[in-house]
Amino acid sequence: MSDTIVTTYLEITALADLRPAREPRVPFTLARVGIPTPELNRFLYVAVGAAWQWRDRLEWDRARWLQYLDRPELETWVAYVRGTLAGYFELERQGEDVEIAYFGLLPTFTELGLGGAVLTRAIRRAFEIGAARAWVHTCTLDHPQALANYVARGMRAYRTTAD
Repeated sequence: MSDTIVTTYLEITALADLRPAREPRVPFTLARVGIPTPELNRFLYVAVGAAWQWRDRLEWDRARWLQYLDRPELETWVAYVRGTLAGYFELERQGEDVEIAYFGLLPTFTELGLGGAVLTRAIRRAFEIGAARAWVHTCTLDHPQALANYVARGMRAYRTTAD
């Protein structure tokens, strides 16, 4: 097994290029987080990212989380299934670009077909808030279907790195 981590950067430059996912096996709702809440975003980061070795933000204190979250260019959206928190995404406006900064589902919800549907909504929202380009990066530590999901939604790889 290789210790090399391959990171792929993907983009979509027009809403017309989006290939929406089929409806998941379970209905879900999305809600935008209206009040910057470090405890919520840290919970989501840990709950979604633990299996994929997300570590960059584990040492952040509450003040650092709040500094990151309390900006007009950042949006957090939470997915719910029957009232239960199922996953989330963060969108960060960067000039004319919007980065899907974080995206993922809690482990209980990864096999229900939600990933494509929630990603479809994230990409749509990126264009709603003015993106000329939505982009994301994923790596070989992420969910095995992550890269395929991004490509299936119409995103194109534009750079790959290996560390």
